Amino acid sequence: MNRDISELKGARVLISGGLGFIGSNLARKLVEVGAEVTVIDSLIPEYGGNLSNITGIRDKISVNISDVRDEFSMKYLVQDKDLLFNLAGQTSHLDSMQNPFVDLEINARAQLSILEACRKHNTGIKIVFASTRQIYGRPDYLPVNELHPSRPVDVNGINKLAGEWYHILYNNVYGINACALRLTNTYGPRMRIKDARQTFLGIWIRNIIEGREIEVWGGEQLRDFTYVDDVAEAMILAALDSNSNGKIYNLGGVEIISLRQLAELLVKTYGKGKYVIKEFPEERKRIDIGDYYSDGTLIKEELGWHPTINIAEGLRLTIGYYRENISNYL
Repeated sequence: MNRDISELKGARVLISGGLGFIGSNLARKLVEVGAEVTVIDSLIPEYGGNLSNITGIRDKISVNISDVRDEFSMKYLVQDKDLLFNLAGQTSHLDSMQNPFVDLEINARAQLSILEACRKHNTGIKIVFASTRQIYGRPDYLPVNELHPSRPVDVNGINKLAGEWYHILYNNVYGINACALRLTNTYGPRMRIKDARQTFLGIWIRNIIEGREIEVWGGEQLRDFTYVDDVAEAMILAALDSNSNGKIYNLGGVEIISLRQLAELLVKTYGKGKYVIKEFPEERKRIDIGDYYSDGTLIKEELGWHPTINIAEGLRLTIGYYRENISNYL
């Protein structure tokens, strides 16, 4: 990173969704430099929060078990903070289609509530919001840059788009410094692996470790994947740099790979296992976006971020973690 992360020593940081996958990895980086970290998480079973994620730093952070939909909790929690990494959300695309009002509450209404708490009680806070590439829908061109039209193909994408633009609006109208990072296929240690609610790669890793074949739906779709440490660094850069205020950035991976190639690489990295190519289930096919990979030029030019961990190294690190810790994630 171009900026010195030690600038965050002593900073008062709040991470919503902080017991989840990305939040807990981010918390670790912030603890290393001496930030005062508070994490908030509802620990609702479907959403990925896990107390095992903060093993080793539990006594170095403050943990608040609460829901971002609780206006009174958020009013209290934002008051004295310098930074808010706003990562709490419902991530399952299929769940958003089956339970659209829950998705609306978490990914849209709760975001507005958080911003209102900041407007009323802490206008000096800086917010980094975790958005998603899903808002683009099926790409018109590749790689996808930030100028691409937004045409979400599911309820989750629509609500995340609303949540994202609430942040940009409050930046522009109320001067609450905020930016959004559109994530794509983040993976790594501490991700949810018990099912595919967070990422399909999680269930692939569980299956291969437990000796079951990997189901690859389709197989030729192209994707880019971002290792969680690279994502955490992008978030820290965005928090430190005032150039990010009011901006939206794509995050992408080092290389482009098909799902079939990814399954082959996972088997090779693990040392054994097999995969099978299957047709998309109908309920998934209707919301699939086909090929997708990001153009990360804007964040590279403006904030100096670029991913450094390629998919082979990232899979090696991820599998190594779950070989040792899988019992904590089932």
